[in-house]
Amino acid sequence: MEAVIPVWFETGATIVMVLVIAADLVLAYRRPHIPSPRESGLWVGLYVALALVFAALLWAIGDASHAGEFIAGWLTEYSLSIDNLFVFVIIMARFSVPRELQQEVLMVGIIIALVLRGLFILLGAALIANFAWIFYLFGAFLLYTAVHQALTSHREMEESESAVIRLLRRRIHITDQFDGVRLRTTVNGKRAFTPAIVVFIALGTTDLLFALDSIPAIFGITQNPFLVFAANVFALMGLRQLFFLLGALIDKLAYLSYGIAAVLLFIGIKLIAHALHTNEVPFINGGEHVEWAPEIGTVESLAVIIVSMGVATGASLIKLRRDRIRASDG
Repeated sequence: MEAVIPVWFETGATIVMVLVIAADLVLAYRRPHIPSPRESGLWVGLYVALALVFAALLWAIGDASHAGEFIAGWLTEYSLSIDNLFVFVIIMARFSVPRELQQEVLMVGIIIALVLRGLFILLGAALIANFAWIFYLFGAFLLYTAVHQALTSHREMEESESAVIRLLRRRIHITDQFDGVRLRTTVNGKRAFTPAIVVFIALGTTDLLFALDSIPAIFGITQNPFLVFAANVFALMGLRQLFFLLGALIDKLAYLSYGIAAVLLFIGIKLIAHALHTNEVPFINGGEHVEWAPEIGTVESLAVIIVSMGVATGASLIKLRRDRIRASDG
C-alpha cells in the first residue's frame, strides 16, 4: 500500500517554498546587479540541492514512490523551463531590458508563471478527478506539441505571440525608457506606462502557453497536486539564475528543442497508454480497459528524460565546438 504524505508536511513545505520565493524576490529587488557566472552557478547548485533534499524528505516521510515521482516531475519541468529561457532571451533583447534590471524583471515574470501554473494545476487535478478520459486529450495535445516543438523555432514562436503587445502599444501611451521596474512613470509632467509593463505581459503570456504543455506533461508523471506544484516551484526557483548562467549559450544549443520534443512525445504516449489501461470511454474497446496497454513506471520515465536531454545537450555542444573549429580554420 502506497504511503500518504502527511498534511502537516504538505502545509509546512508549501509555507517554506513560498518564503524562499519571497526571499529571492526581495534579494533581487534590493540588490539589482548583473550576476557573475560563478554567482549564478552557485545559486543554481543551491536550488538543485534543495530539490534533492526535498526528495530525500519525501522518501523518509512518504516513500520511494513519492520521491521518484517528484524527481521525475521536477526534471520534466526543469527541461521545459529551460525551453522558456530561449524565449526569455529573445524578449529581453527585443525590448532592450537593461542588464542590471533583468534579475528583477525575471523574478516578477517567474511569480506570474507560478500563479498561472498554480491555477492550471488546480484545474488539471479537478479534471482528472472527474473525467478520466481527459488523459486522452492531454496525451494527444502533447504529441501535437512535440511535433510543433521540433518544427518551430523559438523566435517564430515568440513573434507569433506579439499581437497582444502590438495591440497594447496602440491602446495606451508607453514610454521608450525604463524607470527601474516601475510600471508607471512621469514624462514631461504626464503619467505614462513604462516598457516594463510590455515585458511583464510578454513573459506572462509566454509562460501561459508553456504551461499548457508542462502541466499535462507532469500529470503524466504524477497525479498528486502537491507533488505537481512542488516540482513546478523547484524548477522555476533556479530559472532566474540559470538565465544568467546560460543566457549567452542557450540560443546556441541547436538540438535542445529536439530533446524537449522527445520528452513531450514520450509523456504523450505514456498518457495515452495510461488512458487505454484505465479506459471507460464507451466507443473504445466497448468501455473496457485495454489489456495490452502498458503502464510506464517512474523509473522508465526518469531514464527517458535524462537520456533525451543528455543526448540533445551533448550533441549541441559537439556541434558548437565543431562550428568554432570551422570558423577558426576559415
